[in-house]
Parts: sequence; C-alpha cells; structure tokens
Amino acid sequence: MRLSHYFMPILRDDPKEAEIVSHKLMLRCGMIRQEAAGSYSWLPMGFRVLKKIEQIVREEQDRAGAIEVLMPTIQPADLWRKSGRYDAYGKEMLRIKDRHDRDMLYGPTNEEMITDIFRQGVQSYKDLPRNLYHIQWKFRDEVRPRFGVMRGREFLMKDAYSFDVSREAGQHSYNKMFVSYLRTFARMGLKAVPMRAETGPIGGEDSHEFLILAETGESGVYFDRDFFDMDWSAFDIDYDDVAAVVKVVDDFTSKYAATDEKHDPAEFEKRVSESHRLAGRGIEVGHIFFFGTKYSEPLGCEVQGPDGKKVPVHSGSYGIGVSRLVGGIIEASHDAAGIIWPEPVAPFKVGLINLKVGDADTDAACLNIYKALEGKGVEVLYDDRDDRPGAKFAVMDLIGLPYQVIVGPRGLKEDKIEIKNRKTGARKTITVQEAGDYRNISDFIEY
Repeated sequence: MRLSHYFMPILRDDPKEAEIVSHKLMLRCGMIRQEAAGSYSWLPMGFRVLKKIEQIVREEQDRAGAIEVLMPTIQPADLWRKSGRYDAYGKEMLRIKDRHDRDMLYGPTNEEMITDIFRQGVQSYKDLPRNLYHIQWKFRDEVRPRFGVMRGREFLMKDAYSFDVSREAGQHSYNKMFVSYLRTFARMGLKAVPMRAETGPIGGEDSHEFLILAETGESGVYFDRDFFDMDWSAFDIDYDDVAAVVKVVDDFTSKYAATDEKHDPAEFEKRVSESHRLAGRGIEVGHIFFFGTKYSEPLGCEVQGPDGKKVPVHSGSYGIGVSRLVGGIIEASHDAAGIIWPEPVAPFKVGLINLKVGDADTDAACLNIYKALEGKGVEVLYDDRDDRPGAKFAVMDLIGLPYQVIVGPRGLKEDKIEIKNRKTGARKTITVQEAGDYRNISDFIEY
C-alpha cells in the first residue's frame, strides 16, 4: 500500500479527551474516530489490526473444535425473562421496543439465545459435546465509557458456548478453552496470566479471567514470577487427550495469581517466596465461565441421556474482547515514540521509507523493493510522500510497524539499504548485491 493513496489521518498532538496511552495513540495514528461516547468508527489502519486479531482468535477456536455461527445483535426479551436475567442484568443492557411494541434488547452477551438454538437442534447425548462460537458486536451501556476501545459501549467480542451431557464432560470443554486462550494470546505476543475470577452477572461455578500486565490496567494483580519462566508457546496439543489438557491447566493454576477481588495476602506469602512475588496492574482480555445448568434448566434445554432419561445440558461460556485487545496490546507494547506492534497483529510488516521522492535512483530502488516484498507476500506500507525524512521517521515510529526499510540517495551511492527493527531499535545495513537486486530483501527482515 502506498501511503500517498492511503487514508491514515495522523494527529500531531495527543487528543485532550484521551486519558491512557492506547487511546491517545489510536487517535493519533488515525486508527479510530469517536462517533459517540464509547462508540468508534474503525479506520483502515485500526481495522487491519482488528481483523488480524479476529483471525487469530478464529483459528484457535477452530483448532480447539469450536464451530462458528453468527447470531443477531438484537434479541427478543422473552428469552431473557425465562432465564431471569432481563431485570437482573441492570441498566448496562440497552432495552428497546420494535414497531409492534415488543420488548427487544441489544445483546450484551448470548447465553440465552445460543441455549435456545441448541435446544431446538439437539436431542441426544450422542450429539454431544459441542461448542458453538461467534464473533459479533456487543453493546453495554456503560455509565462512564472511557479509555477508548478499552471501556467502550460498543465492542467486538468472541463468545463461545459449550454443551455437554455431564459436569465431568463439561469440565473438559472448559479446560480446552483454557488452553486455547493461552495459545491465542501467545500467538499475539502476549502473556495473559489466567486468574481465578468472580462470575458476575454470567453466573456459574468456575471462572478464570486472562490478564495482560500494563500500568494502566483496571485491576490490581498479584502473581508468581514463575509465570514468566514458562513456555507459553509450547501448546502443540491434542485437545481430545483429556490428561494432556488437564496437565496444562494444572500447571498454570497451581501457581498463585489473583486480582484485587480474589487476592489473599496470607496465602500469597505462604505459597510464593518473597523474591518471586510480583504485583502490578492488569487488563482483562478474556474470561471463561462454567455455569452448568444455569441456563439450560429454565430454558428447557435437555437431551436424552445414556439411560434414556432426559437430562439438562451442562454449559460454559468463553469470551475474548477482540476490539479491546487492540488497545490492550498497545498498552503492553509501546514506547515514547509510539506503538510497537507484535508482528502477528501488525497492520503491515514493513514500512518502506523513501528519503528523497523525485530522485530517479531512489524512486526506482524503492519501487523494486516494494514489488519484491509484496511478491513474497510481505505486507508493505510504502511512504512515497514528498515530505522531510524526519517527519517520515516520526510517522513510522508512531504507527509501530515491526520493520522499517530505509532508502536514500546517499546510501544508494554506497550500494547500501538500511533496515531497522522497531522493537529493539537495532539497525542493519545490507548491500543491493546481498539482497539479490532486492529479490531476497525479505531474508534480512528477520534479525
């Protein structure tokens, strides 16, 4: 993509209304624009990141055996009355009436609807287990929406729902999502620590939330330093192997980790040596619940059990804040100059900087590099604008692409191209000959 053709409205200064780093940087980089309190339009740069995160979430859900569906955003109130949550949920739920004066609501979550769908489609334990998920926009009427996409009213969420014939089978479904979440966040370059959590309005018996560390996190967190010594990426696992899945869950839950709500200072001191005690702030990016028959019983979701008798299904729900992750990643990965995107979620992998637009040799070299990288499937944002080099460097550092390829007339006279690693700041100079007339320049990006 040529930057001269792209829509990326950069702001020079931090917006006054933004309180935290991610909100400031997302507005400055032209990733989002506020349309109403807690409601944002996603502009091209932000939308690319959002879709990258969404795709990683989708791939890991599919890998764990979940099946994608899509439910409507507007739901009938009757289902929520049957479960008892219509009045209990509170003012965060946007209640509306249609033209026929029927009570409707803009879904904040989907336990009732998916349970009703499943009730009509499955009759026997032989059709279990099943896990259905969708990635859908939600609305919760926050009293005070703030912090940009971190605490908005409208947000993109992945929510999955498991259905099992028994509590024991349901536990395996819960454990699979636990491991799947570890894999999902690790693929994004994050270490999201699982912590036992309150169930809140969802209800249920078991609950864990996954938090990434950031100074601006909304929750205080206390945990064992050993979490950071674990290999978070080594989850090449057979999800049908119950024992293997349990082992991963046990490894992560055996270490102390708690938010303010669940923190027990005495237990913390007893279980964790002083040198390994860490405390900080955390941002919740995922939450899983197992609530058994909380929704299946009032909604009549039953299957025929092995003995021929009807039994209510046991369920869990599993959420990931897809849009919230965009802000959360920025909070966890930035510096004074701007964003530092982990490569898997970066909007582009490479920022190609032409230091002197209009110089025939520099233009030709940049065009050849641009074509060579794109030909190898590398996503490139080519700054072909006629602007000062300093301004171009500032923009590239601000938007935080993993690598910068810098081309100027002075370097080309010496047959040199510079590559910068945005995360480390390390710079490497290569020759045109080394790059094979630019055809192999992608080989020098990974360093």
